[in-house]
Amino acid sequence: MNSATRRTASPALREGTSRIVVLNVDTSFEGNYSRSFTRGLDEELAEHEHELMVRHCTPTARSTRQVLDAITPRAVLRLGEAYLTGDALGDQGGGWRDGLAAHTSMQLRHLAERGHTRIAMALPDPESPLSGVRLRFAREAARTLGLPPLRWFAVPRPRSAGTVAVRDFLDTSPPPSAIAAFDDDIALRVVTGLHDLGYRVPDDVAVIGFDDTEYGELVTPALTTVHIDAESHGRLAARTVLELDTTGLDAVPGRVIVRESA
Repeated sequence: MNSATRRTASPALREGTSRIVVLNVDTSFEGNYSRSFTRGLDEELAEHEHELMVRHCTPTARSTRQVLDAITPRAVLRLGEAYLTGDALGDQGGGWRDGLAAHTSMQLRHLAERGHTRIAMALPDPESPLSGVRLRFAREAARTLGLPPLRWFAVPRPRSAGTVAVRDFLDTSPPPSAIAAFDDDIALRVVTGLHDLGYRVPDDVAVIGFDDTEYGELVTPALTTVHIDAESHGRLAARTVLELDTTGLDAVPGRVIVRESA
């Protein structure tokens, strides 16, 4: 299964009679990817007479146990569990073929193909597991592309704090010519900070987002970003938990949506 999920239910639950599948979506995964994944999962389950229950939370052992006791689901999935539990580099966890690693590499390659070598990574909370995984992927992709060692910085809320973070990082040597953001939200914080500091995007610093949320095309300059269609990933997950044949469910390749910012 080429998706960022893993079954957390026991074999007994998966073999039970319940027609409910639970999907836990951590807040750090909410975005275009999670919405399209959920849509594909829901539609595929419905075609096989199963229902989907989505929980937007960081599940604890206690809350998961309460769900299991209350509805005895066929399976419990956690979006991104392969990354959050450290199984990040294999293709089963998304990997370099058509997962988070491949899409991170696509983001850096777009900048490299436009002549950028001084590339930095902008992250949210650097302590989050997903931030650490994205940074590992980005650094490995930079090495593969023959780029200098990738540096990073965190862009916090609110706007004023984000602007200070961008200013402090640009004051380091050598300053980046391009910034690859953790997601579109971070990219828009970076663009806003650059604007507040008097920098021009992309003339002075190029910025590329990730996950193609609807807000990226509403700003000026419009945000270049990576689009990932995860509906097929959701359908694959559904068929896997139902122990059905997955033949013919090929993932739609990710792509860069080229706009104005990079």
